[in-house]
Amino acid sequence: MSVTPRLRVVASLPPELVVHDEPGTCSYLERETWRLPLRLPVRPLTREEFGARLAEGDRRQGRLLYRTACPSCRACEPIRIDVSRFEPSKTQRRVLRRGDEAIEVQLGPPVVDPARVRLYNLHKQGRDLARDEFNTSAEAYRSFLGESCCETFEMRYLHEGELFGVALVDRADDALSAVYLYWDPALARLSPGTYSVLKQLELCRQLDLRYLYLGLYIAACEPMAYKARFVPHERLVDGTWREHRGP
Repeated sequence: MSVTPRLRVVASLPPELVVHDEPGTCSYLERETWRLPLRLPVRPLTREEFGARLAEGDRRQGRLLYRTACPSCRACEPIRIDVSRFEPSKTQRRVLRRGDEAIEVQLGPPVVDPARVRLYNLHKQGRDLARDEFNTSAEAYRSFLGESCCETFEMRYLHEGELFGVALVDRADDALSAVYLYWDPALARLSPGTYSVLKQLELCRQLDLRYLYLGLYIAACEPMAYKARFVPHERLVDGTWREHRGP
């Protein structure tokens, strides 16, 4: 007879329940094993509480927080941009100009609807990000992107009046945190990933926020390595944020 493990409580403010802590196959690096203890805050986090967790290297997935604790790999490095120090490249300035001519940006609360679920699945399939042959359901989408333990909003990207991309973004007291972006692969020519980061940096400036967190940087994983192109940036290594001007 199997026994359900007791939940562990992490002493923090507010307290957090560790709801899952088992090793698994890494989604980013072949032959690596990851460990991502998933923690559930007992109540929604304030901007200050969430900002402190970002500074310690936390990421958010749905209502859960996690921080890598892999047994033999240290490839994942939390990465952030100090907004006042960021210097866009010529290519990034060109992407921003081209995007501003073709894309309308709207802000709003997270929404779960058929259009977004369809677009999310289209992005997964078109970008070869799907792990199986099944599309994500509306309920799975809600759990992953529609629920949160902190203040979250959407940046909606429209082309010719039609929604073609959505970025989920978290708000802290001194920062924004890019959670997830999906978009129609048919409009890849607009460089939605780069454009979205640049627009989030603009929003940070408008809100007088110091940092934009980009999640995890993994040098050996191309879908994650592009983040190092935004320079200068800082990466959390051995508990210390260190500035980098390249990979």
